[in-house]
Amino acid sequence: MTPKKIVESSFRDPSGFLFYEGEKLLRQVNQCYQEDYDHLTRSGLFDKLCNKGLLIPHKEVDNHKGLDSETYKVIEPEKISFISYPYEWSFSQLKDAALTTLEIQKIAMEHGMTLKDASTYNIQFHKGKPVLIDTLSFKIYQEGKPWEAYRQFCQHFLAPLALMSHTDIRLNQLLKIYLDGIPLDLVCKLLPIKTKLNFSLLMHLHLHAKAQQKYEHKGSAARDIKITKSNQIALIQSLRSTVKNFRINRQKTEWGDYYTFTNYSDRSFINKKEIISGFVESINPYTVWDLGANTGEFTQIGSQHGAECVAFDIDPLAVDSNYNYIRKQHIENVLPLVMDLTNPTPSIGWNNEERMGFKLRSLPDAVFALALIHHLAISNNLPFEKIARFLSELSKNLIIEFVPKSDSQVKKLLISRKDIFKDYKEETFDREFEVFYNIRAKEKVIDSERIIYRMERK
Repeated sequence: MTPKKIVESSFRDPSGFLFYEGEKLLRQVNQCYQEDYDHLTRSGLFDKLCNKGLLIPHKEVDNHKGLDSETYKVIEPEKISFISYPYEWSFSQLKDAALTTLEIQKIAMEHGMTLKDASTYNIQFHKGKPVLIDTLSFKIYQEGKPWEAYRQFCQHFLAPLALMSHTDIRLNQLLKIYLDGIPLDLVCKLLPIKTKLNFSLLMHLHLHAKAQQKYEHKGSAARDIKITKSNQIALIQSLRSTVKNFRINRQKTEWGDYYTFTNYSDRSFINKKEIISGFVESINPYTVWDLGANTGEFTQIGSQHGAECVAFDIDPLAVDSNYNYIRKQHIENVLPLVMDLTNPTPSIGWNNEERMGFKLRSLPDAVFALALIHHLAISNNLPFEKIARFLSELSKNLIIEFVPKSDSQVKKLLISRKDIFKDYKEETFDREFEVFYNIRAKEKVIDSERIIYRMERK
């Protein structure tokens, strides 16, 4: 019998849950959700959202009994290639996810339904765009009832966007601590006073925070508030306008303009791309992780060879630039994400299983580690052995660049610190990596002392 396992992040909703049947991901729809599910599919809402690319499509699995007697339907959603989380998104990704959620709510109300959830975790990036993955997020709209997901939307989307826009772009990392959304009273303490002069932020954040505190122990009074459908639509329009007006201060970050000041000549840059392209062609990977991808210049090589690519970088502005580029170019097989490789995303949430850690998600066929080794080894004092072991646990195939001490970028790193890295040299690099890998090829970049390797895990 094919083994079945409930997805750990899918236990909170009584309407149903996700489970694996072998390698196949399925969603059980419980009998208590029957009326809402039937309205979703029969009203035309499901088809419209899927056709607009706002909701993940699914097909119903005939005669499937699910996991228990509560089963109404079992559906098979289209597969998402890589699961990501809001604390890994750039500003523009979070902004687009927020606008997608509001667009879905607007269309749902036109079909007599409403979103009962407005969680960032219900959104994933699929084929280059944000899409709702929780088919059971909808309920039949009841006249006069307020939008019950309003508070969640403000805490999950509006709060981090306001902090990133008005305080510091890195503050979406608070979502890693507050999985149920950033508390609005904390947000208001972190926002500059001038945001109280902005009517939308005053209403949706500052006054909303005060109202939360006022009604904290008066739940029934808050639930008795009546709001017309036209007022709900006006609320959605107000939130949409607020989100669209958010901008980020183009503050200087360490790697945001990396390629502007690189020591590569034009010939070197072109040659490096040619070497990497040849290595990718020889591997022919289905999936690629580009670690330290910056703005994704070399990720595009994997993309152009047809691989599904995830581009990780520590710099939020570089990731934002990468995302805006792939969005404008309609590139569907690249997902840029913010990640500190020296402190990668851990498993968090209930029992440390609700949100998956970096290495617990679908691992790739190949890894790029270009212009990265010197930052790990010198900036972070990581021995080659630890770096090699870490990379070997991610993928069978590795394309990695060795940058010697004579390189100007390494010299920059050593300006403000004592050079204690006597083993930082090509011979040691080769020896330590050969413990875990067979070196299949190595080529020196023209007009440079940098070397590109293709390695295969032993």
